[in-house]
Amino acid sequence: MAPEMKWGPDGLVAAVAQDEATGRVLMLAWMNAEALERTLETGYAHYYSRSRQSLWKKGETSGHLQRVLDVRLDCDRDAVLLRIAQEGGVACHTGRESCFFQDVEGADREPLVDPETVLGRLGATIEARRGADPSESWTARLLHRGVGKIGEKVREEAGELVDALEGEGDAQVVHEAADLVYHVMVGLTARGLSWRDVAAELAGRFGLSGITEKESRPPKG
Repeated sequence: MAPEMKWGPDGLVAAVAQDEATGRVLMLAWMNAEALERTLETGYAHYYSRSRQSLWKKGETSGHLQRVLDVRLDCDRDAVLLRIAQEGGVACHTGRESCFFQDVEGADREPLVDPETVLGRLGATIEARRGADPSESWTARLLHRGVGKIGEKVREEAGELVDALEGEGDAQVVHEAADLVYHVMVGLTARGLSWRDVAAELAGRFGLSGITEKESRPPKG
C-alpha cells in the first residue's frame, strides 16, 4: 500500500531518480498512488506517463531498469526521491546517462564531476569487474588473487606515495595518491565493503550522521 502523500490535483507527485553510486540526479518523472505502490512492492521504479495516461515500468522495453535501493519522501509529502541502481547506465530516452545535460541556453554540457561521483563510479566499476576475465582485466585479476595480493599492492603503492611526497612534484604526488586510492578500493571490494563505509566512519568522527551501504535496505519485495 502506498504511503500517505499530498497528491496534486491530477493525482500525481514528482519523482526524482538519483544514482545511488554517484549521487547524480538522473531524471524526473511522475507517480500516482499505483506507481508508488508498485515501486515499493517490486523494488523497481514505476512511473505514470502524463502523455499516455498510463502506468509504466522504467526500462521495460529498453532494458534500462532502475533497481530501487531506497525511497525518501520530502517534508511536505508531495515529492519522492528514489535512490536507484541504473541498469545499463542510461536513464534518459536520448541515450544519455542523465536527462539533465543541457544548460539554460540549450547547449549540451558535460556532467559535473565531483569527488563523490568519481569515487562512486570507480567503486561501481570495480564491483562490476568481479565476474570479468582475469586475463583481460587487472581489477578482476586482483580480486581473483585475493586480499593477500591486494594488500601487497596497497603496501607498494603507499610506499611510492611516501617517496613522491618527499621528493617529487605535485603531479607525481597526485598520480601516486590515485594509484593508492584505487588499490585500497579494490581491497574494500574484496572484503564486501565500499568507500561509503569509510565515509560513514569519517562522518562519525566529525559528529555527522550517516549510513553505510551495508545498512541500507531496499524497499519491500
